[in-house]
Amino acid sequence: MDLLLLMVAVVWGSSYLAAKTLTETVGVTVILSLRFLITTLALALIWLVGNRRRPGRRETLVGVVLGLTQAAVLLLETQGISGTSATNAGLIISLVIVFTPVTESIAFHVPLPRMVFVAGVVAVVGVCLLVSGDGFAAPTLGDLLVLAAAVVRSIHVTAVSGLTRGRGHSALNLTLMQSAVCAVVYSAADHQGVLHAVHSFDAGEWMGVLYLGLACSVFAFLVQTWAIQQTSASRASLLMGTEPVWAVLIGITIGREALPLPGIAGAALIITGTYLGLRSETRHRAATSPAKLDAVGTP
Repeated sequence: MDLLLLMVAVVWGSSYLAAKTLTETVGVTVILSLRFLITTLALALIWLVGNRRRPGRRETLVGVVLGLTQAAVLLLETQGISGTSATNAGLIISLVIVFTPVTESIAFHVPLPRMVFVAGVVAVVGVCLLVSGDGFAAPTLGDLLVLAAAVVRSIHVTAVSGLTRGRGHSALNLTLMQSAVCAVVYSAADHQGVLHAVHSFDAGEWMGVLYLGLACSVFAFLVQTWAIQQTSASRASLLMGTEPVWAVLIGITIGREALPLPGIAGAALIITGTYLGLRSETRHRAATSPAKLDAVGTP
């Protein structure tokens, strides 16, 4: 089980390089459209085989709202990846682990332990070093877009918690509806580009899209849902929280991206800050609530 959760972290960490490679040939909305058309088809087949529970009116509305926020997150993230390195993107987006407790605290008026804020400062300093290159410099537009994606994702995760907790909604139904909304939004944005890509993609490009749709979305969602039922959400979150480590390793080894010394120091601070923030928040939540912790992943 732990190995499967680590595999989720690996595929999510590798998704940045896969998306970065594809953005060099086609537009961002085309990639996202094909990815979520594949994801939606696969989830629909799973729904037909194993669920077939029709969503109610409120569940449908929640699924559509969360689909729109998810679409915004992935558009910012993927557009940002096209303008920065996969290594930077994987590290910066991991700040969502620090941002989410803050947005939850604001939304639900829940006090946070001081260590969460300390972890946030450490991680932000890390980002400053990461984007500085060989010396202090302004971040690229791509870096800023990925940072914006981390903020919006923290809002999305908080919305998921607030709109679904204790409602008995089906996780599969909600994920299927979110994927369908993303597929519709991205396809409508550039339907001509999608049709052109379908006819012009070579085997390598199709492999990249299938990897994003099936491995990074469907596989990761199913494993995460199953694993959280078998172990604690805290353990699952800590294992999947290794995602930025894998993003760095894959970006440097397979993507042949380079990190200068300030970038290495920044990466270390980001990973340290997100880890400290995650541990502090999960311990605080476990101490203040006897209920099972929630864990929300990203398809």
